[in-house]
Amino acid sequence: MAAIEVTTPHSTHPQNDDIVKPAKAAELLGISVNTLAAWRSNKRIDPPLPYVKVGARVFYRRSDLSWWLNERSVSVRS
Repeated sequence: MAAIEVTTPHSTHPQNDDIVKPAKAAELLGISVNTLAAWRSNKRIDPPLPYVKVGARVFYRRSDLSWWLNERSVSVRS
């Protein structure tokens, strides 16, 4: 049986959450799949982008992608 690893869950309703593959997550973020893999591997982005790992497979929750983008938002004062 494969081990399940979840990093920093932010979803309030995981059973109703869309799970996407890295290619779709990268598309939604506007980055390459290689960049997404590098971020996951080197853990240098802050805050870290949460992901779900099932065996060797990696998935992302859409709600975690939204949370992560909101955390990185910068407000501009005029």
